[in-house]
Amino acid sequence: MENWQKHISINPEIRSGKPCVTGTRITVSDVLSYLASGMSIEEIIEDFPSLDKEKIVATLSFAAYRDSMTKISFAS
Repeated sequence: MENWQKHISINPEIRSGKPCVTGTRITVSDVLSYLASGMSIEEIIEDFPSLDKEKIVATLSFAAYRDSMTKISFAS
């Protein structure tokens, strides 16, 4: 999904400016943690009805985008 911008927003007044699913206080990091702990997309949606599959996939797309933009410099 290239259109993560539709579902992910950053507002300094919400969750200290962490990227969140638009219209919620659920951070991208929250969703990634749920997935990493073994929760299925269906279980996440059951626990958080404001989310749907498209929004969860958007969190993954955002994380992939942010990772691709991160550069680490190593001291030589």
